[in-house]
Amino acid sequence: MTLLDDGRVLAVGGISRAPDGPAEGLAIAEVLDPAAGRWTPTGGLRQARFSHSATRLPDGRVLVAGGATARPGPSPYTLRTAELYDPVTGQWTQARPMTDARFGHPAVPLDDGRVLMVGGVLAAGRGHYGALGYCETYDPDSGDWTPAGTLTSARKGHQATLLPDGGVLVTGGDMRGFRPDDWAFDPYSQWVTERFDPGTGTWSPDTDMPWGRSHHRAVLLRSGEVLVVGGTDDISLAVGYQNAMVYAPGTRTWSTEFGTVEGRWAPAAVALHDGRALAIGGLTRSGPAAPVLGEDEVTATTEIYTPANLTREEDDDASGRDGRG
Repeated sequence: MTLLDDGRVLAVGGISRAPDGPAEGLAIAEVLDPAAGRWTPTGGLRQARFSHSATRLPDGRVLVAGGATARPGPSPYTLRTAELYDPVTGQWTQARPMTDARFGHPAVPLDDGRVLMVGGVLAAGRGHYGALGYCETYDPDSGDWTPAGTLTSARKGHQATLLPDGGVLVTGGDMRGFRPDDWAFDPYSQWVTERFDPGTGTWSPDTDMPWGRSHHRAVLLRSGEVLVVGGTDDISLAVGYQNAMVYAPGTRTWSTEFGTVEGRWAPAAVALHDGRALAIGGLTRSGPAAPVLGEDEVTATTEIYTPANLTREEDDDASGRDGRG
């Protein structure tokens, strides 16, 4: 879902079948008018897809890239295709295909107008998926895709966050592979992080998280810090982590982990205008931890994070109003 310049919301693609069958992508797109509370169809995608990215460009258009859709047999087909939505005309046009097919990838709009695609998933056969280290950028002025270096560690189930200095922080993701430092097999989620420098187009290691996690959410706060909340362990995908932590870009340090109200993985999370952050829904128990085998437990709860510095600001404001400042 993508917020348009005029305040409407564009919903694109998705999955059209029940989970007991092969996933099939949707070619449907529709727009929500929040003022009227009404959804309206807005043309159809040229390629049905799910687990794609949808990114608003500086000129107001929306870039939809990659994803997956069904192929003959119970396995998905990974897509390279991309297309553009014009909210003024409501029309879709074909864009040039990406350099690499991918789905489940973060797409980050950079300060210079380009869009960075970070890693993702490549279907490699029935029930087999590989993590990608390849990255690329889309230039909306030329319509070209350009390779943008390679992650130091291939990732899926990760997050990518645009930092105040224009760099991009990548956190976590599934592991299930050999560690590059000692070649020992590690089945757990990744704790290593890295940064992308748009000026040089290179990736470099950053400070490790206190603990590895996949399918978490990373939110840039008004303070310029990054809140990482929830997630799970790739070895089991069983329980949502009931904790969060904060990254300070200036010092490249992580806070100690602190508790959340609910453990959740694959939630939604957004920064609020007042400096707080909102976490919504997600899975609490799944796989071997599910109350009923094969039936994941999903939460309808929400919770709000208030940064400590925001609390101090509010206290200071209150003190000033009361004449105690």
